[in-house]
Amino acid sequence: MTGALNGAFPDQLSLVGMVFYAYHGAYAEEQRLGQRFKVDVHMHGDFRCAGETDDLDHAVNYASVYDVVRASVEGEPVRLIEALAERIAHRVLAAFPLVGAVEVAVEKPGAPVPGVLDTVRAVVRRAR
Repeated sequence: MTGALNGAFPDQLSLVGMVFYAYHGAYAEEQRLGQRFKVDVHMHGDFRCAGETDDLDHAVNYASVYDVVRASVEGEPVRLIEALAERIAHRVLAAFPLVGAVEVAVEKPGAPVPGVLDTVRAVVRRAR
């Protein structure tokens, strides 16, 4: 992801605070009951053409990105949020050729932790 910050991918488009209900988890009860997951996706690339033309055909359609993320989260359960973040990153890069790099954060606010905390978060950064 360093390249994204150094100019290889000068622009960023983000979807922040997406919330889904799904059945991921390492424990049987999590897989049976399900819980909320929060996802942030930060896409990096050269999006200049979209800005210059004001044309959706030259842009990353964020409604389509949302659909990819939703299908990834609400699809086949995984045990680890790291695996879920990896799945989302892979699918975003595969579906959107204008995206050169992506950062995906998956939060599990109801993680079964023996203590008080706001959330558990896994972040992956992947580039082409």
